Amino acid sequence: MSTFEHVFEPWSNGVPVLDIILWPFNNTAFTFAGAATSWGEIAGFVTGALCVWLVTRQNPLNWPIGILNNLAFLVLFATSGLYADSGLQVVYVALALYGWWAWLRGGTEHTPLPVSRTSRAQWWWLLLAGVAGTLLLVWVLTTFSDSTVPWPDSVTTVLSLLATWGQTRKKVECWWLWIAADVIYVPLYAYKGLWLTAILYVGFMALCVLGLRNWTKALREDELVAA
Repeated sequence: MSTFEHVFEPWSNGVPVLDIILWPFNNTAFTFAGAATSWGEIAGFVTGALCVWLVTRQNPLNWPIGILNNLAFLVLFATSGLYADSGLQVVYVALALYGWWAWLRGGTEHTPLPVSRTSRAQWWWLLLAGVAGTLLLVWVLTTFSDSTVPWPDSVTTVLSLLATWGQTRKKVECWWLWIAADVIYVPLYAYKGLWLTAILYVGFMALCVLGLRNWTKALREDELVAA
């Protein structure tokens, strides 16, 4: 028995630790639209909605809540065959740690980071990274996995990464990237039978519009003060 298994053995009653971790994702909480909804998907729903709402309010607590959401979705997407989205959650955790620091200490003289606009040069780099990243992911998924949706999985993954980068730097245009990703995510998750998650992403789109409005207002107020 490994040290890890030995630590959990007293309360696991001989059940493999992996089975304990996967229990919320393998057990149905309720059935919706003919598809089973797991407890893990519910956890992703709650933490995801709270995280995005906090982002719209520029509240740095969105980052630790987002990490919990990433861990839930990492397992959920892996068990649903959305491998790129699952792997994306690992990157999200790393970006969340950076974003958490940047929002609190990433401004001038380590002050809180203000909302800003994406420069033309940054847009060109984002476009280049988006095209290259999408083509690379499609090749990886078609070559090394049994993914049935390599293109939408790859496009949404790359859009989400670019949007997250913008979010860590408080770029107001990140909300447009999130909206574009969510427009694809909703039918993709419905196709995979993740109906609760699909509904969550409809809510995300509404929150993205709210976030775009709030951040644009904050940006204009800062620009007026600086004028």
